[in-house]
Amino acid sequence: MEKQEKQLVVLVDENDKEIGVEEKIKAHREGKLHRAFSIFIFNSKGEMLLQQRAKHKYHCGGLWTNACCSHPRPGESLNDAVHRRLKEEMGFDCELKEIFSFIYYVEFDNGLKEHEFDHVFIGVFDGEVKPNPDEVQDFKWVKIEELVKDIASNPDKYTYWFKLALPRVLEIAEKEGLIKSR
Repeated sequence: MEKQEKQLVVLVDENDKEIGVEEKIKAHREGKLHRAFSIFIFNSKGEMLLQQRAKHKYHCGGLWTNACCSHPRPGESLNDAVHRRLKEEMGFDCELKEIFSFIYYVEFDNGLKEHEFDHVFIGVFDGEVKPNPDEVQDFKWVKIEELVKDIASNPDKYTYWFKLALPRVLEIAEKEGLIKSR
C-alpha cells in the first residue's frame, strides 16, 4: 500500500476540468476541489454491497458506505481508476457504468475536508468478495428496504457522501431494473 503522504489527487474546477495536482492529505486539509469516484454494487437479488471503512482510515474510519470510493491518479483515466480500486479494496472487478456526478463539501471532526467532484458508478456482481483489510473492516450485502430504514434510524453509522448520493443511485438502479420498485 502506498503511503498516504505520497498519493496525489487531481484538482479540478466546477466543470471537472483539470487544474493541477495536490498531495492527497493536503487537498483534504485545505478543502481543495478534486476528482473522486464512488462505486455502488448490486447483486442479482437486488441487494447492495456495503463496506465498513477500516478504523485507521484518514477520515470516516468505521463508518459504512458504498462498495468503493477513491480518487484517480494524475494521468489515470476514470475507467482505469474505478477498476483498479475496486480490485484493490474489494478483491473483485465487474462491469461498471457511470450514472451521474456531483460536487459536495463536508468538514469532519478531525479538521479534514472533503470537497469532491464525485463520479458515481454502478455495477452488478454475484461472486466472492475478498476485501483488503488495510481498506475495509467489514462488508455485507443488504436489502434496500433494510438499508433505507437503518440510515433513517442510525444516520451517524454512514458516510456523508453515501447518504447524499444514495437517493439518486436508487432511483437510477430502479429504472435500470437492478432493484425492485420501492
